[in-house]
Amino acid sequence: MVQSLAQGRSTHSAARAEDRIYDAIRHAVLAQQLPPGSRLPELTLSEIFGVSRSVVRRALVRLAGDHIILMRRNQIAVVARPGPEETAQIFEARRHIESEVIRQVAGHLGETARTEIAGLVDAEHTAHREGAHEDRIHLSLRFHERLADFCPNQVLAGILRELILRTSIAVALYKVPGISACYREGDHRGIADAIFAGDSELAARLAREHLDHLEQRLTLAERDGQVDLASILRR
Repeated sequence: MVQSLAQGRSTHSAARAEDRIYDAIRHAVLAQQLPPGSRLPELTLSEIFGVSRSVVRRALVRLAGDHIILMRRNQIAVVARPGPEETAQIFEARRHIESEVIRQVAGHLGETARTEIAGLVDAEHTAHREGAHEDRIHLSLRFHERLADFCPNQVLAGILRELILRTSIAVALYKVPGISACYREGDHRGIADAIFAGDSELAARLAREHLDHLEQRLTLAERDGQVDLASILRR
């Protein structure tokens, strides 16, 4: 029995370590700290997190399943690096899916949900004004993710969550340095107000225009994929 308890604790500890690695890499990619194409050697990650390579590998498999990284046999995993054509397809898919998700959400949010969404919009505006870049990115993603959470059709919502991730990777790769590509004053507030008013067509149109603007502000010039993993992931 003692051995069984010890094995249970070991399994739980490994699962927590796997989650920690997954969360750290996912956050670093979405916060645009790990650019697309960044190499993720298992040995380096195992040293950074103080775990076995098998634990690292399980986390990487999960990240690959979410299209955050690419894994190929006998090659080092890398952060996903969508090409221009794939990026255009991702944006096209997201326009279709997110506009429908928002159409379904419009007019159906309870008071608690409305307060949360309004709070995210206000916090995002504050972060932008104060130059808190990472916070603004997190809040922007959270705005879209929470709208997906409130959609009555969770199949559509699941597809949207994946597209939000993949769009964020494309933005990290192709955005113009020094420009807040995914932020434009009033966009999220306008979408939220239309949702609160129950104007599903306006909300959907504003969501499509928001994504059009984001895509138009990207450039095909790519960033260097070499970074210091330890300095990023140990934060």
